[in-house]
Amino acid sequence: MQGRVAVVTGAAGGIGRAVAQLLAGDGVAIAMVDQDGGGLAAAAAGLPDGTPHLTMRADVRDPALAEGAVARTEAELGPVDYLVTCAGILRTGPVIGLSDADWADTLTVNCTGVFTMARSVGRRMARRGEGSIVTVASNAARTARAGMAAYAASKAAVRAFTVCLGLELAPYGVRCNVVAPGSTDTPMLTALWKDADSARRKSLTGDPASFRVGIPLGRVAQPADVARAVRFLLSEEAAHITMHDLVIDGGAALGA
Repeated sequence: MQGRVAVVTGAAGGIGRAVAQLLAGDGVAIAMVDQDGGGLAAAAAGLPDGTPHLTMRADVRDPALAEGAVARTEAELGPVDYLVTCAGILRTGPVIGLSDADWADTLTVNCTGVFTMARSVGRRMARRGEGSIVTVASNAARTARAGMAAYAASKAAVRAFTVCLGLELAPYGVRCNVVAPGSTDTPMLTALWKDADSARRKSLTGDPASFRVGIPLGRVAQPADVARAVRFLLSEEAAHITMHDLVIDGGAALGA
């Protein structure tokens, strides 16, 4: 992967930051995209010394900003070989009490943001006849979760989008895959925990009141666990894998 160029959205923290750091360690030039300018600066400071990189504050829901980020990456770092879409939000609550804004924001960030970036990068990859795209979705796309209807719907939609994109881009030699994490130790997850010890215990052992079965492997994932799966799917080790959905949840979805 030495000398390749990757765009990573949601790179200021969590899984996106872990992906950027892992790829940079393999000699990949990194374009880091996020709305959190301070988080981007901190994430960039954690890259290996000498890593060619860009940090770009951008709202990926905006097609012009997405196109601009991709164009700048290609102008300053070179042709984009890899796209990893990690940008996402989580708004919880029962459907009958969910606000219009929470529904719309969840769909636009988690779905439209993937669409705008994948379209911009995909056009260029198709012309060059190579490339690899990985979308970070969720095991919630296939398993019902109380209070997470908007998030689950957005991740199911983006999963379907990515496999359709993979079908369309396959004739051009471009691979498109999905990783579907379960509970992962990121700010998105821990922000939901009012009592961290109790919440972590319920994640691990289950919560019958919310129909959660727990995590059979007995631990919450670390961002690096997901990042390593992303790297595999981007790499030539996965050269004959496309339109695949790789679940990384310690068995929480019971293989669904």
